[in-house]
Amino acid sequence: MNSIPRFTTLGDGATTVLMLHGIGGGHLAFAPQVETLGEVGYRAVAWDMPGYGHSAPIEPYTFKGLAEACIRLIDALVGEKDESAPGRAGSVVLVGHSMGGMVAQEVIARRPDRISKLVLCGTSAAFGKRNDGRDAEAWARQFIGQRTAPLDAGQSMADMALRLVPQMVGPGSLPEGVRLAEQCMARVPAATYRRALECLVTFDRQAALAHIGVPTLLIGGEFDRVAAPSVMKRMAQQIPNARYVEMAGIGHLMNLEAPDEFDRILLDFLRERPPKSRPDLH
Repeated sequence: MNSIPRFTTLGDGATTVLMLHGIGGGHLAFAPQVETLGEVGYRAVAWDMPGYGHSAPIEPYTFKGLAEACIRLIDALVGEKDESAPGRAGSVVLVGHSMGGMVAQEVIARRPDRISKLVLCGTSAAFGKRNDGRDAEAWARQFIGQRTAPLDAGQSMADMALRLVPQMVGPGSLPEGVRLAEQCMARVPAATYRRALECLVTFDRQAALAHIGVPTLLIGGEFDRVAAPSVMKRMAQQIPNARYVEMAGIGHLMNLEAPDEFDRILLDFLRERPPKSRPDLH
């Protein structure tokens, strides 16, 4: 019930960079970043979200449950803050892509003391159109129905991956990255995909953006039709210490479409030192 999610890791640096994949991913969706970060002195960790890979599913499948699973993993990686590893928890950087970016927002809203920096890629602060009443619910039902219709018709996740992934990338995408994205989506259990979709449509942390107190980087893709650049720019404006970077020619799967450029952007941000607070002058 409260098991620690499975993960892959490389490197043993003092700073742990924990990467959270999207709805069609898995730990392999961050394979290029795990290698890069591990080689240059970070402790790179990419999880399998509950229900993905060898991570046990959770019930109910909610953002609260996903965040609690992520916090358990952080505790296992760096120790309980107040007991076995005092101070070390401040060296955890969360990198979330798409639905993983939503999980990251949920984690920092619940346990801001555990995170030192935040990177949000191709994500949003709320799912889709935030209308009130039955319209919003009907739109969510329609969204889920459209996404699960191929499964209902007998298609496999591999079939869906071959159709959906090419629609999510930009004209500048690396073919090898696109193939890896297809492989990741093909491995997602159909039952987990359905549960994740049901969870996805419930997300709304718009009111929490103003309370994010750590340096935050938002990375968007010029051709992202899932999390539009305009949406991410607005998010960046609402987070106190945030900035937005856009990758030209790239779509929703930015870290796989252009891994070298993505890694450069990420490393530049990780290496930045927070500005020193100035003494109050009177």
